[in-house]
Amino acid sequence: MNIRPIRPLLAVAATVSCLALAACSSGSSSTSSTPPAATTSAATSASAPASSASAPASATAAASDSVASNIPAGLTGDAKTVATNWVLFFDPATPTATRLSLLQNGSKFSSVLAGQANSAQGSETSAQVTAVTVTGSTASVTWSLLLSNIPVLKGQKGQAVLTNGVWQVSDSSFCGLLEMQPPVPGACKS
Repeated sequence: MNIRPIRPLLAVAATVSCLALAACSSGSSSTSSTPPAATTSAATSASAPASSASAPASATAAASDSVASNIPAGLTGDAKTVATNWVLFFDPATPTATRLSLLQNGSKFSSVLAGQANSAQGSETSAQVTAVTVTGSTASVTWSLLLSNIPVLKGQKGQAVLTNGVWQVSDSSFCGLLEMQPPVPGACKS
C-alpha cells in the first residue's frame, strides 16, 4: 500500500486545523487590536511591514533573509512590497501586532492571530510567494503555504489590497485558508 500521497494531505489538514483551532480560540490577547501606523519606508526587518510609499525598492532588500528567500528575486516596486508583506504576514517570527496591520480588517482577526502565535503548528507555518501582479490598489498573489519550509499547499491564488498606504493580505484570502477546516471563525462570516 502506497501511503506517500496521504502525507501531504495530512500535513495540509494539520496546518489548516491549526489555523482553524487558533481561529476558534476565545482566549483574551494582550495584543492591541489597533494596527500600528503604516511605515513610510520599506521593510527593514522581519517585523516591519513595507508600505507602498516606500523608499526605493532596493531598500526592501534589508528584509530578513527568511523573507527574502521566500519572494521572487525579480520583483520590484509595489509587487515586491506585496510579496514582502505577504511573507511577513505568514512568518511566525512577525509579532501579532504587525501581522494584524498586514491583514485587511486585521482587528477582526486578533484572536485568530493570537491563537496562531501560541500554537506549535503555527510556529512552523510560513509562506512562499511565486508571483505578484499589481493592478491599481489590488494585487493577485500566487503563493504556497509551507510547513517546516516544505510546501503543503502549492500554487494558491490570493489577493492583496492597498489600504492606507499598506499592502495587506485580503481578508477573503485569509478566510479561504481558514474555511478549509471548519469551524469557520465569525470574522469570516461577516
